[in-house]
Amino acid sequence: MNTTHLNELLDHLLGMQERDSLEEALRDLLTPAELTEVCNRLQILRMLEAGVPQREIAKQLGVGIATVTRGARALKIKQQQRLP
Repeated sequence: MNTTHLNELLDHLLGMQERDSLEEALRDLLTPAELTEVCNRLQILRMLEAGVPQREIAKQLGVGIATVTRGARALKIKQQQRLP
């Protein structure tokens, strides 16, 4: 990933002062399917953190188990990075 482009994206989103402006920016940048996917991934992380089993998450959100497993792997890496 091009870090310059990522930084530009982050700066653009951080520049949004209002919730409506941020939503509009996301809708301008993402297709409806991409926005749904991003929202689902956030819910996956939250549900994993709450201890919901992976198969239940997949069922509730209507996503594949591989998507949930990807989230679990990302969460595990994040937790390992926090350890001293």
